Amino acid sequence: MNTVRHISSFMSRYFALIVILVSIAAYFAPNAFVWLGSYVTILLGIIMFGMGMTMKLRDFRIVAKQPVPVVIGLLAQFLIMPLAAFAIATVMGLPPELAAGLVLVGACPGGTASNVMVYLSNGDVPVSVAMTSVSTMLAPILTPLIVYLLANQWLPVGAGDMFLSIVQVIIIPIALGLLAAKFLPGFTEKEQAVLPLVSITAIILIVAAVVAGNVENIATSGLAVFAAVVLHNGIGLALGYLAAKWTGLDETKRRAVSIETGMQNSGLGATLATAHFSPLAALPSAIFSIWHNISGPILVSYWSTRGKNKKKE
Repeated sequence: MNTVRHISSFMSRYFALIVILVSIAAYFAPNAFVWLGSYVTILLGIIMFGMGMTMKLRDFRIVAKQPVPVVIGLLAQFLIMPLAAFAIATVMGLPPELAAGLVLVGACPGGTASNVMVYLSNGDVPVSVAMTSVSTMLAPILTPLIVYLLANQWLPVGAGDMFLSIVQVIIIPIALGLLAAKFLPGFTEKEQAVLPLVSITAIILIVAAVVAGNVENIATSGLAVFAAVVLHNGIGLALGYLAAKWTGLDETKRRAVSIETGMQNSGLGATLATAHFSPLAALPSAIFSIWHNISGPILVSYWSTRGKNKKKE
């Protein structure tokens, strides 16, 4: 088990680098990875099952104790990111599949890695966890609705089918994870050390599958998509922080809202795009998976450095 912990720690620390290297390998040797496309839904289900095993009722109780920061964070999550994606796609004139894919990843709930980033940045972890948990539970309703309202002009959006997909790949696995944690506590405690490694591996494989299935598209549109994703993520982080600041939240909660707004469940975005649109529509989610695991640590380093400088002053 110690070996697993060391491997998990190593992969967590160098996750961004590993996913970049695997993406490069998938780009130059797509045949070795393209078969993973058939297992994207299963891989996401595994990630969500692990998330369910770690969720606790207290994650939701904080909504009653501190409703204001959680509500502000959720509004930022489901308003700033989708609208920013829509604006970027429109201004850049992205092709329909890429435009819809960017809106889709913007309409997804917060990603699980955000909680770690909030912790490392000395942000409000309970608020971050509550935002991730609640936004994930709201995703079956809000994600299809937002995508229908903003992206239906580019591609036909089957909101009902998307709702069922989210229930299948998020709600059911999370519910099973919650049940496992409740009725098999001994098993879940032993598996806690393995979960980060399993989740990281699953995300890497999802990204590899999307990259392998989009080699030609990356060659022609990769730079534009990368620019759109970097801009999208940056707007989310910045406006999330400003929204929290303008509504009077303290610094720890500003950091939590910022990171929760800017970091998406891009695995869900890739899964839904592949199932309901096209492999090309999954490309923004795949690039988002790579980039937000680079921008997040950069922001954490900035806040850490700023904190040290303030202490010296």
